Amino acid sequence: MASYRINKINEQVREVMTEIFRSVKDPRVSRAFVTVSAADVAKDLSVAKIYYGVITGDPAGVAEGLRSAGGYIRSELASRLNLRVTPRLVFIKDDSGERALRIAELIKENGEQQ
Repeated sequence: MASYRINKINEQVREVMTEIFRSVKDPRVSRAFVTVSAADVAKDLSVAKIYYGVITGDPAGVAEGLRSAGGYIRSELASRLNLRVTPRLVFIKDDSGERALRIAELIKENGEQQ
């Protein structure tokens, strides 16, 4: 039963973080296209790992912008979700989308060569 609750919280946090990222005013984040691929909240709600991808923009700048806006993002999360504890946020860059694009490019190049 507890795993269902955590899975539900993970999904809610992921959805809300997508909305919050769009409202961040830091230009390093607002000028980039950033996606939230997953959220992994600890069972005790102490920490939430937020996995994000950068489609357009400077990945290093986005990482700095998210760290800088961390307090704002956490307070927005607290106001939008009714959790007894608001977790500390850890932002982790997810490169899986970029790797998938690169693999697709390699497959396409290999198909054209044959």
